[in-house]
Amino acid sequence: MKGLSDAAGRVEGQPMFRILARANHLEREGRRILHFEIGEPDFESPRHVVERAKKALDDGDTHYVNSMGIPELREAVCDATERDYGFRPDLEQVLIAPGANPIIYFAMRAVANPGEEVIVQDPGFPTYYSAMKFIGLKPVKIPLYEENEFRMDPDDVRKRITPKTRLIMMNSPQNPTGAVMTGGEVEEMASIAEEHDVYLLTDEIYGKMLYEAAHHSPSLRDECRERTIMLNGMSKAYAMTGWRLGYSIAPRDVTEKMGLILQTIVSCVPPFVQRAGIEAILGPQTVVDDMMAEFRKRRDLIVQGLNSLPGVSCLTPGGAFYVFPNVKGTGMSDVEFSEYMLEEAGVATCPGRYFGEHGAGFVRFSYATSLPEIEEAVERMREALEKRGVG
Repeated sequence: MKGLSDAAGRVEGQPMFRILARANHLEREGRRILHFEIGEPDFESPRHVVERAKKALDDGDTHYVNSMGIPELREAVCDATERDYGFRPDLEQVLIAPGANPIIYFAMRAVANPGEEVIVQDPGFPTYYSAMKFIGLKPVKIPLYEENEFRMDPDDVRKRITPKTRLIMMNSPQNPTGAVMTGGEVEEMASIAEEHDVYLLTDEIYGKMLYEAAHHSPSLRDECRERTIMLNGMSKAYAMTGWRLGYSIAPRDVTEKMGLILQTIVSCVPPFVQRAGIEAILGPQTVVDDMMAEFRKRRDLIVQGLNSLPGVSCLTPGGAFYVFPNVKGTGMSDVEFSEYMLEEAGVATCPGRYFGEHGAGFVRFSYATSLPEIEEAVERMREALEKRGVG
């Protein structure tokens, strides 16, 4: 008898794309929708990166390559890591992947068995949960609290370690809250992983996207040689989401197995895309600085605007391009708020519970949009709340 597998029934995907689909439907009906639901920089990819890819295409760089990544890009990752972190990984520790997202799955698949536990932030990136559920891993959720600025508390992690714990996942700067862990907290996370001899996956896709604090990484403890798996990529900091180019630095044996999984599923990352990646991480970094200067203006504007709305309060995030306001004072749940703002105000957002049960009562806004659209969105939401009698 034909039918789908049990694993297929466990796949959940990313719910924000369902919101995007609804927003696109409204646009086809003639509505003007302001988009804050998808985590994608609205900047164009850097021109020198685009030109390098075009040259690679003109040079015929369109064939199969090593599934681990071309040596030149892997060396470039080593160079950039030494520049940004102060240590140089071995080439055998580096894997080039079609985006950072697949590495989450590859890493879990490589180090954990069904039924074993993975410690993860809640709220957190939906792919974490979807991958765990698909594989059959047990998520051990660490609540993030508004009163702690949504930072992952190492003491909470320590209390949840069990003999079944196989992997700890951390993400700073964080999606969906924009929270940035302190240097002491990050160091303590590395200590916990070392003490309990478990793997630590540190998702640093937003590592260059900070406003005030410096970036701290647990990878400095073992230089990713023993238990730390560092995930990174070009999508966010270089506005290259559509290029699908990510990388990991991990212990050699983990990297080897993740590489075989990648080889099995996608063969390799297109070489012309990898050539562009070299240009991104070793080329002029002023493009990142310029983008972050603009994001800072947007952050400050949207935080001010949200805090001016009745029933809404919003912390100032330390990194990434997300705010995570508390909407409990509006009398609506986060799902009701998000649906109401989309249908009534034409403002697309994402309910906090889509990122985990502890996100309930909050809504994620991705402020990867223009300053005028932020101002317009705030005013539209103000009118919608007044119409509903809030405040």
